[in-house]
Amino acid sequence: MLHKDILCIIPARKGSKGIKNKNLKKVKGKPLVQYSIDTAKKIQNLVDICISTDSLKIKKIILKNKIKFYGLRPKNLSGDFAQTKDVVKYELLKYEKKRDFKYKYILVLQPTTPIRDIKKLKKVIYLIKKDRKIDSATSVKDVDGNHPLRMKVFKNKLLKNYSGKLNEDLRPRQNLPKVYIRSGSFYLIKRSTFIKIDSLVGKYCYGEILYGLETVNIDNFEDLKYLEMQI
Repeated sequence: MLHKDILCIIPARKGSKGIKNKNLKKVKGKPLVQYSIDTAKKIQNLVDICISTDSLKIKKIILKNKIKFYGLRPKNLSGDFAQTKDVVKYELLKYEKKRDFKYKYILVLQPTTPIRDIKKLKKVIYLIKKDRKIDSATSVKDVDGNHPLRMKVFKNKLLKNYSGKLNEDLRPRQNLPKVYIRSGSFYLIKRSTFIKIDSLVGKYCYGEILYGLETVNIDNFEDLKYLEMQI
């Protein structure tokens, strides 16, 4: 069997704190996890697809999409405190053993950020393969009004500036330095880097700025309703 050099992993467990069976919730008649599967299938000429789950219902969706499935994720990697990087390592090593093949890159698509631009994904894939200085790439979004220079912490029950500065920074938002946060849409990393540092974000990471619906991350029912109204 001819394999691609990228393993695309979609982590989709059945449990969730905010919404029960979140990855199975339907948006415009389609399960949330299906959006990420559809994205992966659109770049199937570049990636092998792995959906990591502990759900029998999601397993049915996987088989319906005619995607190879090598078994449910173990319980110790399916709880609320399981880290994505540990799930990725488990699936990577499992797939490589099953297929007797070692991948060069890992792409992670999280179902909770379902709207993606295929052109941007292809762009970062091309970039990481071409530019040797880059070891990883991830999606980011502007923090907008939630700027760290405006953030507070409690110390001895009193509010203090998170920045550590004595005085409040009262500049308008547009005058503050641009700050970005990971949006969770995708992580792309060289296999060698991932194994070496045990992280999905390397030292030489390229950031792809996302906007609008691409940045919507489903944490609660309000997010779900917002996405459905906007699509």
